[in-house]
Amino acid sequence: MNPETLIITLAERFGLIVAGAFLLLTITPIHKIGFRKTSPKATIATQILIFGIFGILGTYGGNFVFQSVANLRAMAVITGGLFGGPLVGLGAGLIAGGHRILIDFGGFSAVPCGLATVLEGTAAGLISLKLANRMDWRAAAGLAFVGEIIHMIMVLYLSSPYSEALKLVELIALPMIILNTFGAAIFAQVINIVFRYGTKRDSIQAQQILDIANLTVGHLRSGLTMESAMETAKIIFFNVSVAAVAITDNKNVLAHIGVGDDHHLPGKKIRTASTLNALAQGEPVFLDSSEKIGCNHRGCPFTSAAVVPLHKKGEILGTLKLYGTKKKELDLLSFEIAKGLANLCSTQLELEEIQIKEQMLAHAEIRRLQAQINPHFLFNSLNTVTSFCRTNPNRARELLLELSSYMRKNLDSSRGYIPLSEELAQLKSYLAIEQARFGDRIKVDITVEKECEDWPIPPLIIQPLVENSVKHGIMGREEGGQITISIQCDRRQLSVSIKDDGVGMSQAKLDQLFEKKKIESCEEGIGVRNCIQRIEQIYGPQCKITITSKLNEGTCVSFKIPKLRNQPRKTDFQTTTS
Repeated sequence: MNPETLIITLAERFGLIVAGAFLLLTITPIHKIGFRKTSPKATIATQILIFGIFGILGTYGGNFVFQSVANLRAMAVITGGLFGGPLVGLGAGLIAGGHRILIDFGGFSAVPCGLATVLEGTAAGLISLKLANRMDWRAAAGLAFVGEIIHMIMVLYLSSPYSEALKLVELIALPMIILNTFGAAIFAQVINIVFRYGTKRDSIQAQQILDIANLTVGHLRSGLTMESAMETAKIIFFNVSVAAVAITDNKNVLAHIGVGDDHHLPGKKIRTASTLNALAQGEPVFLDSSEKIGCNHRGCPFTSAAVVPLHKKGEILGTLKLYGTKKKELDLLSFEIAKGLANLCSTQLELEEIQIKEQMLAHAEIRRLQAQINPHFLFNSLNTVTSFCRTNPNRARELLLELSSYMRKNLDSSRGYIPLSEELAQLKSYLAIEQARFGDRIKVDITVEKECEDWPIPPLIIQPLVENSVKHGIMGREEGGQITISIQCDRRQLSVSIKDDGVGMSQAKLDQLFEKKKIESCEEGIGVRNCIQRIEQIYGPQCKITITSKLNEGTCVSFKIPKLRNQPRKTDFQTTTS
C-alpha cells in the first residue's frame, strides 16, 4: 500500500467518524452537557467517555501496515482536550491509548502509539487553559500537526526493530499527519457549530418566552379567569408557532384559540383525557398521537400536544396546552417552550396574592398615617378655631366647616381610588386652616388643568407632601414662603409637581426619606415616606417620587401617575358623603 492510497482510505473513514459525531451531537441530548473546563464532575466523566470512544473509533478507522495501524486517534483526543481541559484530554487519551496498547492490534509500535495518544490529549488539555473559551479549528489543527510529528518520532525511537519502524513511518507519516491535522480542525469546527446552534436556539427560546412574559404580565396577576386566560392564550398563540393554545382550570376550558375551537369551547367541561390525567398527576406530558390526546370528539384535528399543569402555592389550578396538527406538528422544542410558559404563568398567578397583600399593606399604611398625624393637626386646628371664636365668629364657623370636611375625608380609609378633584378639595381645606393659623406666611399657587380633575389617584398622596412643604419648608423661614402646585395630564399619565422656596434639606436627610425602614415618629417624615412607598407599591419603581432640594433654596417634589388599564368612570369612585 502506498501513501496516496492510505490517505484516501483514511479520508473515507474520517468522513464516517465526523458524520457520526455530528449526528450524535444533534439528535441526542449529549449536546446539552456543554464543553467547558469548569464543568461538574459528572459532565467531565461524560466528556472523557465520548472523546475516548471517538478515539477508539479512530483506531478502528485505520489500516494495518507492518504489524501496526494507521489511525485517526489524535483528532479525537486533541479536540477533547481543547474543549474539556486537561482532565478530559488525559482521560480520553488513556481510554484510546490504553485500548491501542492493551486490548487490540498489538504490534511492535503499540506502546509508543498509545503513549503518543495520551501525550497529545494531555498537551491539548493544558494548552486549552491558555486559550480559555476561545478555542477554534486553528488551534486544533496546529496541535494535531505537531502532535503527529512527535508521534512519528516516538515510533522511530521506541519501537524495535528500528528498520521496521523506519519503514512504517515512511509509509504512514504523511497520511496520518495530513488526515489528523485536517480531521482535528474539522472535528473541532463541527462541535463548535453544533453548540453555537444549540446556544442560539436556547437564546431564541428564552427571548420568545421573555417577550410573551412582557405581554402577559398584566393579565394573570388578576387571577385565573376566563378573561385573563383568553388574553393570555391569544398572546401565546400569536407568538408561538402552534395550531392551537388552550388554558383550563381544574374542570373547565377557560380559553381556546386556534383550530378545534368548534368543539373545545370556553366555559365547557374539559374534553381530553390527557388533560384530566395531567391535572391528576401534576406532571407535564408530551403527546405524539391523537389517541394519546384522548379527545372524545370525532374528527378532532389534533395529532400532538403539550399539556403542562399550572401551579400556585403547591396546588394545581389548571393547565396550559399547546396543540399540533398534521400540518403543524409539535416537537420537543415546543414542549420545552410550553413548560417555560407554564412556569411563567404560575409565577404570575403567585404574584396575584402578593399584589393583594401589597394593597392591604397600603391601606394599613394609610390608617397608620392617619393615626399619627390627625391628633397633632386636630389639636392645632382647634386652637386656631378657638382663637377666632371671640374676635371673628364667622371666620371660626368657616374654619370648623373646613376642618369637618378635611377630617371626614381623612377618616375614610376604605377608599381605593378617588378623583383628583376630591384630593384637591381636602388639600384646600387643610391649607385654609393653616393659612388661618399663620396668615401671610403661607402663600399657595395651585394650577390644575381642568381635564385632570377626574383622574383617579390613591387618597392622601398630595396633601401630605404639601403639609411637609408647610411644616419643614416655608415655616422654617421667619417670613414664610411660597408653595407652587402644578398638575398636568395627557392621555397616558398625570404629572404632579410641588415646589417651595423654604429652607430645603441636606443630601443626607434626602437619602433618609428613601430608606425602606419602619417609621417611628412624625419627625422622621412619615407623610413623605408613606407617599414614596405607596406610589412605588401601587405603580412600580418607574413611577417613584423624585425629590430635589438645596439648603436655603427650597424643595421640589414631583411624580407621575399612569392611567389605569381599566380607568374608572366618575360614578365608580368611592367618595365620602357630605
